[in-house]
Amino acid sequence: MRGGFTRPVVTHPHALSLLLLLALSGCSLFRSAPPAQPEPPIAASEPEAAASEPEAASAPEVASESEETAGVKAAPKKPHPSLIHRRRPAPLPPAPASAPAAPAPAPLVSTRTLERSTFRTLLDSEVQKTDGKVVGHAVDLVAGPGGKPIEVVVNLQGFMGIGDRKAWFPWSSVRVNTQPKTPAITLALAPGQSPAPDRPKAGGAPQQPSLEEAGPTRLPMLDASVERPNGAKVGRVVDVLLDASADPLAVVLDVSGTLEKRQTIAADWAALHFVTKNRVLTAQLDMTDQQIDASPRYASDAPVRAVKPNPPPAPTAPAAPAASAATAAPAASSHGAQ
Repeated sequence: MRGGFTRPVVTHPHALSLLLLLALSGCSLFRSAPPAQPEPPIAASEPEAAASEPEAASAPEVASESEETAGVKAAPKKPHPSLIHRRRPAPLPPAPASAPAAPAPAPLVSTRTLERSTFRTLLDSEVQKTDGKVVGHAVDLVAGPGGKPIEVVVNLQGFMGIGDRKAWFPWSSVRVNTQPKTPAITLALAPGQSPAPDRPKAGGAPQQPSLEEAGPTRLPMLDASVERPNGAKVGRVVDVLLDASADPLAVVLDVSGTLEKRQTIAADWAALHFVTKNRVLTAQLDMTDQQIDASPRYASDAPVRAVKPNPPPAPTAPAAPAASAATAAPAASSHGAQ
């Protein structure tokens, strides 16, 4: 043994290992960082790998937090409901307006306007001869079968009203003057032609039926009753309107009731029908009460509107093609909806 202090002997079993670790750690401090290793390829079957690529590219954690918040915000979206195929409702049938509009109802009567300058009234009109001498006033017209005038009845005036008498002249001798304030009727009698007297001479032939009475072939028009075909009374004739050719244009009818105010209308002569009933010639007019009410009233100082009843409208057949088309349309639409 030598002199001096003795050196302690270290007998640590891991001393060599510690020295090696220290040497290696010191070398790593001065070595540059190794290059980033590329990540292995991501299989296509992993759909969530694409969302994690930005994180592998050293993206900051803030980005991942924003993605998480975005995912949280997108979460409240409701799932789309499955489509429900509902059957389309059948369309309504076509409106009646598409069909042609119904025509307006026809008027109950038709009218013909007669100006005062184109006719003269018969009752109480002056009658003169061809020389201009007034001989009396017309008081009646006698119609024959078919409504053709056959005679005019004139009240021949006597001296100062004494000896007035009725006389019947053939209608062929009647001439009508439509100028106002002149004698309305002129009698153009043939030489030797005389009127028929109103009563037979004493001691003559057996008395014949009065000319003032109606018979099978004659009908005095003034005060005659005009009836409907069923026998109901329409009115009473109070005057006759004559044109310049001495043809009757219309009759003035009193259509008022017993307790009503007098109402008169002018009925077209062409609307009258002359028929023999109970061996008596009768004038008929097929007018209902509604048509009479719809007729304009007659006025002596206004243009005359002669009325004629319109026939009732013919019944229209139902539109079968239009109805079938309307029913076929909903059926076709229901098949299309299915």
